[in-house]
Amino acid sequence: DTNGEFKKTIINDVKGILGLYEASFLSVHGEQVLDEALVFTKANLESSAMQSSPRLADHIRNALIRPFHKGVPRIKARKYISFYEEDESRIDILLKFAKIDFNRVQLLHRQELSILSRWWNDLNFAEEFPYARDRIVEIYFWANGVHFEPQYAFSRMMVTKYTKIVSLVDDTYDAYASFEEIQHFTNAIESMNAIDQLPADYMKVLYRALLNLFNQTENDMGKQGRSYASYYVKEAFKELVRGYHAEAEWADKCHVPTFDEYVRNGLATSAYGVIMAASFLGMEEVAGGEEYEWLKDEQKRGDCASGVECYMKQYDAWEKKAIEEIQKMDVNAWKDINEDCMRPTNAPMPLLQHFVNLIRVTDVIYGNDDDAYTIPSSLKDYVTLLYIEQVPLYE
Repeated sequence: DTNGEFKKTIINDVKGILGLYEASFLSVHGEQVLDEALVFTKANLESSAMQSSPRLADHIRNALIRPFHKGVPRIKARKYISFYEEDESRIDILLKFAKIDFNRVQLLHRQELSILSRWWNDLNFAEEFPYARDRIVEIYFWANGVHFEPQYAFSRMMVTKYTKIVSLVDDTYDAYASFEEIQHFTNAIESMNAIDQLPADYMKVLYRALLNLFNQTENDMGKQGRSYASYYVKEAFKELVRGYHAEAEWADKCHVPTFDEYVRNGLATSAYGVIMAASFLGMEEVAGGEEYEWLKDEQKRGDCASGVECYMKQYDAWEKKAIEEIQKMDVNAWKDINEDCMRPTNAPMPLLQHFVNLIRVTDVIYGNDDDAYTIPSSLKDYVTLLYIEQVPLYE
């Protein structure tokens, strides 16, 4: 209107308000209008949800919890199929094809999950490492969130295997091993040929499993003429373990790092480097040596929205203030992501898209002060939706 504010008359267009709300999450730095649109639309949608039909109200609430741009594509697609099915203006043939496509891809995902479950059970690590989290399905959900398309089956398998080993190392460092054992294991990872230096049998079992996975990767990549790829996966794993070692040292010395220290180390311990390096293994058409070098550079930049205690220490702030500032960092990080995806870059768009998807699925697992990996009950509905229940087909 003449005052530069959104017209109050548009609040009656609920679908239009919902569309503007979704669009506001694509904003970049300096787009004040979209920032204002988010505040305006969110407030109106919260009241509209109470006055809309049950179908539309549920759709609005889902958007308010997790907007489309921040959602995992496969989950959003499944939920939208149900929403679209009740749309009076739907195109039935399009709906039918969407259902068939979803169910066919789901069959592939079930098969992959079955193969990975057998791999995990054959290792017998649930008994070998009783202190560790037994979460093969949840990790596959993670990998599937990065790339669900059929052509990335090998990537999903490798990401799941590497992330499962990462989880075992994380639990070992965090909840079981002594600091002396951690030092020995870290040194063994650096040399990649030091199993005899490990002081405990359980560490030798874990170390041997990791070496076997590295050897499998080398063989698979050698057949593709991409032997260099295994080198980058190893280097990413070394960087991750160095970060875990730093955290263990802080705990051993009862040291609370500064927020800056925590963020720098968090870039490694997030495991993004290992996950994406493993993801690239199945993307030979777009992920060559140049792209792996780009990945290494990307690991050196960015922010980590975590570490409330560290922020409070460095800036002498109250907990509420620390949380508010970190939430602002999260908003700004998404603006950075949007800018990076919109401007020309040497990195192929599929690689950028998979990075964004990794952030999306990680937010589903760890967002809203949740840890659905450790306590996976909140993922149960998603697992059922994606891998157990087929979309009903009606003639």
